[in-house]
Amino acid sequence: MKIFSQTFGTVRKKFSGMLNRFFKKKRTRIGIYGPPNAGKTTLANRIARDWTGDAIGPVSEIPHETRRARRKEDIIISGANGNTVTMDIVDTPGVTTKIDYHEFLEFGMEKDEAIIRAREATEGVAEAMHWLREDIDGVIYMLDSTTDPFMQVNIMMIGIIEARNLPVIIVANKIDLTDAAPARIRSAFPQHPVVAISGLEGKNVEDLYETMIEYFG
Repeated sequence: MKIFSQTFGTVRKKFSGMLNRFFKKKRTRIGIYGPPNAGKTTLANRIARDWTGDAIGPVSEIPHETRRARRKEDIIISGANGNTVTMDIVDTPGVTTKIDYHEFLEFGMEKDEAIIRAREATEGVAEAMHWLREDIDGVIYMLDSTTDPFMQVNIMMIGIIEARNLPVIIVANKIDLTDAAPARIRSAFPQHPVVAISGLEGKNVEDLYETMIEYFG
């Protein structure tokens, strides 16, 4: 009788674990990608603050301030119709096809510091690509709407994301600036949803949240 009781307890424990895994709310890992200074960390911080009260990382006008991927887990975003999506947000280093230490000298860095920053930024790009290959379920691709969307890095990254069949939302950021032209981004990538926002001011961020629920939920 004792043996039966132990066996039944073991089976019940295993069955309970299976049920918990089956009914566990799906969590999606969303990577925020894009070229340097597109506003990735600004958006990541806004999402985290809006839904958890916390920030993810510091921002700077110096390129490649984010040199390691940062993750904020269990962010639950709710829509106007009551739908929700639970996700981890991964703020990734800016992706570019070339990193030159000379660009950091323009911000007043000494040569040795600039060389170190360039090396760290290069390592950060490699880490961002590793996340994209292995651990990302969907992508928010950030673009500065005051710049040319047809840059090589953007064409390359969108192609990689499409090859992985990942859902992607393209964000045309910085519409608070007078020379912003989000229409250029829509014409460049008509195959994907484009949401024009100001991550800094929060303009149209609610539209982005609704789109995230639709595409990542």
